[in-house]
Amino acid sequence: MKKDVKYVAKNFLNLYNYKKERDKTMLPIITEEHSTLTYAEVFQDINGWRKKMVQHLKEENPEVNTAILEVANYTDLDPKAVALGAYMTYYMLEIASKEDY
Repeated sequence: MKKDVKYVAKNFLNLYNYKKERDKTMLPIITEEHSTLTYAEVFQDINGWRKKMVQHLKEENPEVNTAILEVANYTDLDPKAVALGAYMTYYMLEIASKEDY
C-alpha cells in the first residue's frame, strides 16, 4: 500500500512539474467548443461585444489593447473587423486558459 501511495505521489509531482513547465512555454489549446461559444456570444451583438472587449482589455491588459488598435489602424483593412478578430482570439485564449487550470 505504501508503495502505491509513493508511486501516485511521485507521478502526480511529475505531472505537476510538467504542467508547470509547459505553462511557461505554451498557449492554452482553443477547442471547437471555445470557438463555438465565442461565435455565439459575439454574433448576437457584434458592435456591443467589441465595445465590451475594448473596456475589458483596457482594464485587464492595456498593452494588448493598444497593440490591437495600432495594428487595426495601420492596415488597409477595416479597422473594426481587424480588432474584432484580435479580440475574439484573445477571448478564446482567456476561456481556454481558465479551463486549463
